[in-house]
Amino acid sequence: MVDSVAVTEVSGAARALAAALGCGLLVGLERERRKGRGATRVFAGIRTFALVCVLGAAAALTGSVGLVPVGALLVAGLAVVSHWRDRSPDPGATTEIALFLTYLIGVLCAWSLPLAAAVAVGLTGVLAARERLHRFARQWLRPYEVRDGIILAAIVLIALPLMPDRTVAGEGLNPYQLTRLLALLLAIQSLAHLSQRLLAAREAIALSSLAAGFVSSTATIASSGLAVREGRAGARLMAGAGLLSCVATLLQMAVIAAALQPAWLAWLWLPTLVGATLALGLGLWLVQGALAGANAGANAGAPAPVDGAQAQRMFSLRNAAVVAGVLTLVQVGVHGLGRWLGPVAESAGTLLAALFDLHAALAAIFVQGTPPASGAPDRLVWTLALALLVHAASKSAVAWASGGRDYARWLVPMLWLHTLPAVALILWTPVRAG
Repeated sequence: MVDSVAVTEVSGAARALAAALGCGLLVGLERERRKGRGATRVFAGIRTFALVCVLGAAAALTGSVGLVPVGALLVAGLAVVSHWRDRSPDPGATTEIALFLTYLIGVLCAWSLPLAAAVAVGLTGVLAARERLHRFARQWLRPYEVRDGIILAAIVLIALPLMPDRTVAGEGLNPYQLTRLLALLLAIQSLAHLSQRLLAAREAIALSSLAAGFVSSTATIASSGLAVREGRAGARLMAGAGLLSCVATLLQMAVIAAALQPAWLAWLWLPTLVGATLALGLGLWLVQGALAGANAGANAGAPAPVDGAQAQRMFSLRNAAVVAGVLTLVQVGVHGLGRWLGPVAESAGTLLAALFDLHAALAAIFVQGTPPASGAPDRLVWTLALALLVHAASKSAVAWASGGRDYARWLVPMLWLHTLPAVALILWTPVRAG
């Protein structure tokens, strides 16, 4: 027993030291390539980084409480002396900080090998991407994008963690969920803005809308509507973007069914395929038509001209806050109405929930049971179909409220044009008979 424990401890220590050596060599290899030559060369290269990382692991493996801090002070002192003696025309502290972090990676190897390896790979990636990161920060990013990015980061990293995740001032009003919805709206607007800069207009609209739809199709429709209301894009173009986000809604319905109750896939695969294909085709038609109209100088669907102040922003914080507040009030009203209805029917609460969050409503339906193997649709199937209709009505209202009449004129008919066939196929029974 004693021998087996000792062998296990030695084996664990050997793995930690080997991992530390590998991590140090990985980071050191990148630094060696940038070390330079002559009097201006950097003091630390591949051997120094490897030894420092092994030093950290060895210090941690000894179990001595004071040895790890002593090693950290030694490495920090070397880094300070190196920086002080640096004679290069543009001295930086990257190598010195990377050396100290490599020591900490070695310490991590004694505690968690996966975490240490992940930090080492991440550090090496950041060091290797020096030119691209500098070019991205100095040339590609625009000043207003930096400003808006700081605002979004402050909301996500500071405001959101400080918000209480509980209901206040009545059931259904959750400050954390409200702040998260606001951050989501701003993130989707930022994603669409940056995609349009990175890609051609058609590909940017399609990819960003599809990706955002997997997060929240309703929020994507609201964000697209805000772009129309603020004059940053045309109604037809943004209607196509909103419609493309609905593809994700239908695909997620099938994914949730597969995860919670696979028996539902027999009812849903055909409606999902037809509905998603129609949404994709109609969305691309709207986007292509809007861009073609813009290129030809037509007014229908072409992005509206914007002034300099409107263009210098990734999102509108005020308008996003208004939409988030409206959606939250709807959620509070739905919750209150559900309490007022009492035990009327479980399906009524599900339909009310579908006004705001379709996938939560679908999950509630799927966990209640399986659909009939054949024959006419039962209560759960009808509830599922009605939930899709209710959610389409909710999206229509959001489109009108966020983007106005022109935006809703393009989006709402297409929204129902792909929803109604999917609902009809869910309720269509001959294909599943006997």
